[in-house]
Amino acid sequence: MKTALYELHRELGATFTNFMGYEMPLRYKSVQEEHLNVRHKVGLFDVSHMGNIFVRGKDAENFISKITVENASKIKEGMGQYTVLLNEDGNIIDDEVFLHIGSEYLFIPNSGMHEKIAAWMRKNVEGSVEIEDVSDEFSILAVQGPLSKETLQEILNFDLDTLKFFGCQELSKENFKIDFDGRCIISRTGYTGERGYEMYIHPAEAAVNVFKELLSRGEKYGIMPVGLAARDTLRLEKGFMLACNEFAGGRNPIEAGLEWLIDWEHDFIGKDALMEFKKKEEYEKITFLECVDAGIPRHGDEVFKDDNRVGIVTSGNFSPCLRKGIALAYVNTKYRGIDEELIIKGRKDMKAKVIKGPFVRKGEC
Repeated sequence: MKTALYELHRELGATFTNFMGYEMPLRYKSVQEEHLNVRHKVGLFDVSHMGNIFVRGKDAENFISKITVENASKIKEGMGQYTVLLNEDGNIIDDEVFLHIGSEYLFIPNSGMHEKIAAWMRKNVEGSVEIEDVSDEFSILAVQGPLSKETLQEILNFDLDTLKFFGCQELSKENFKIDFDGRCIISRTGYTGERGYEMYIHPAEAAVNVFKELLSRGEKYGIMPVGLAARDTLRLEKGFMLACNEFAGGRNPIEAGLEWLIDWEHDFIGKDALMEFKKKEEYEKITFLECVDAGIPRHGDEVFKDDNRVGIVTSGNFSPCLRKGIALAYVNTKYRGIDEELIIKGRKDMKAKVIKGPFVRKGEC
């Protein structure tokens, strides 16, 4: 599958990769150059491989509270929320952002997940709820970096200072300084740990001109198109989860370090299983590992303490900001103390130490 911006990416010299069935830009220049440009200036991403599902109806709020760990009544109109959807066993099906826009909610499933999530939603519908999967009809653009606001303001009349963190807004045609005829929802969200915005655009083809105009008008701010490779290193430095890595094989939000997302004061699918899991004293939990030795950890590398296997790497890479290898790993709770030294067994053995995440804090790069 290809996004509506595929031909434009080719013109811009992108190197492509197949990700979850989509032909997506892996990089345009070097991964390090794109990564650092987002940390210091601004980057533009096509993330249209993500899904789009609208939930509507008078019982939508109660329904969302049932299928996620969030009490949806707390998410007021014009705001969004990061959450997880669980199965009956308490394991994560997907982590998603949902936005409360007027009388409807927009869910953004991970790549390749929208059909599964829409089916899960329909299976669990109660009351008057409409579920519409429009993933093939929308494009999603992400503008990320310290200069993202200034860059976006070049094409928008809408005052971005009025948009709070995780705020969202439906934009009208009059909110654009450029030629735009379609629907656009904007949110102050992203996957890089920098200030950023995401735009959900219908019809999908309308995003092509928006992308071009942002590149042109954002030149003064040093804008650069960015591919999936830098998106991955950017999110890893901040300790953000990648669903197909961190949740593969069945992991619950307690293991994944996402218990802070759970509103325990309401009922939701998987709650009983999580309450039972909380009684455990020993289990594997997501852990931040920073390499002491040279080397780059990779997904699937095993983690050892002496001769005992104590965990497994779910995401590993080279950090362009720290200039060393970093990894997220599920590690036995007995060996997660800060500064605990462990061995990652990859192409070679690498000594690593447990640190408190994230790997890179704001302004450290």
